[in-house]
Amino acid sequence: MADLTFNTTGGVIVARELLIAYLNTSTSSTPVWSVVGKRVEDSSMEMDWGEETKNDILGDTYTTLRKPTITQTFEPVELDGADAAAVSIWNKAIKDHDYAALAAMDMLIVHFYAGTEATPFAERYTSCAVRPTGLGGEGGGSLNMPFDVTYGGTRTTGTASKDSTTGEITYTPAA
Repeated sequence: MADLTFNTTGGVIVARELLIAYLNTSTSSTPVWSVVGKRVEDSSMEMDWGEETKNDILGDTYTTLRKPTITQTFEPVELDGADAAAVSIWNKAIKDHDYAALAAMDMLIVHFYAGTEATPFAERYTSCAVRPTGLGGEGGGSLNMPFDVTYGGTRTTGTASKDSTTGEITYTPAA
């Protein structure tokens, strides 16, 4: 794949709203991509490159990197019946304690700022671990279920498109 450019106006910073995580709330063959992190104010993908630095016998320093382990925390996630991703995670974690399903979630990251506006760059991870870290909140407030995601499994890159009427996301793997 050739290098991509940002499809935003030069000199203007890229808005955070242009990097969105989606959870497949259907099947792998007919995915339904549901936004993850509704109402979350701050969330970043953290990348651990497994950096190792060594000095050889001549005193030269060399650094190696490994394929990154990418994690992301979503907190607080205020539970909302219209939030399909949160409902799916709640059912697997709280209702069923289905740890196997939580360790095999299908996720899509769409970089709406990269590539073209109509078909931005996207990356799909087929076996992500989604780990709720709590359930609760302050009295008189909302019920929260914060969770961490470790992106894993097979990573495929491609493009996404967003239906202007329904907001439905369609992912197309690169050839």
